[in-house]
Amino acid sequence: MGGKLHIYAFGSICRGEYNIGSDIDLLAIVESYNVQLDPSIFSIYSYSRIIEIWQEGNPFAWHLAIESQIIYSSDDINFIKSLEKPNEYRKCAEDCRKFFNLLSSAISSVRLEESSKTFELSTIFLAVRNFATCFLLGTKKIGNFSKDSALHMGEKSIKISNSTYEILKRARYLSTRGIGKMLEDKEIESALTEIHLIEEWMKNLLCEVEKNVRI
Repeated sequence: MGGKLHIYAFGSICRGEYNIGSDIDLLAIVESYNVQLDPSIFSIYSYSRIIEIWQEGNPFAWHLAIESQIIYSSDDINFIKSLEKPNEYRKCAEDCRKFFNLLSSAISSVRLEESSKTFELSTIFLAVRNFATCFLLGTKKIGNFSKDSALHMGEKSIKISNSTYEILKRARYLSTRGIGKMLEDKEIESALTEIHLIEEWMKNLLCEVEKNVRI
C-alpha cells in the first residue's frame, strides 16, 4: 500500500465481547483515497479528520482512544496513541436529545404500526445504547462503548427486564446483520409492554443533562 496509512481494530473485538452476532470494526486512516481499501470493510478517515474529532471531543474519538488496537502502521508510529487524550466532550445534551428524538420516533412508528416492529425495536436499542454512552461520557467522564452500556450506569441504569433488553439486542442483530433467530410475536409484545419504562428513563436523564447545561 502506497502512502502513509494506519489501520486499527476497535469495538467489541477489542473489549473482549466478540460473539456470533458481532462484526469486526476496522478503521483506516489515510492521506488520500486508496483504491485498495474497501469502504464496506473499513471506516475510512483522513488524518486531518481524526485530529478534528480529537479536538471536538467527539465520542468516536474517545472510543478510539480507549479501545482501539493498532494492526498496521506504515511508519512504525501508533498515530492514535501519539494524539493522547481527546478534548472534553461538550455536546452531551445535544446528542442525548438527538437519541431521545430517535427513540420517540421509533415508539411512534410502533404504536401506529407504520413499519416492521423488529426494525423499530432495533432502532430503540440503538437509541438506548448511544444515549447511555453519551450520558456516561458527558456527565461521568466514563467511556463505556459496550452494547450493554445502559445496564452499567449504577443507580441510573435502565429499569427494564434482562429479557426485554436481550430482545432489543436481538432485534438489532437481525435488522443490521440478518443474524439470529427471528423474534416471535409474543417476544415482541412482551418487549413492547416495557417501552414506557425506556421512555421514562431516557426522559428523566435528558432533563438532568439539559438542566446541568442551563446552570
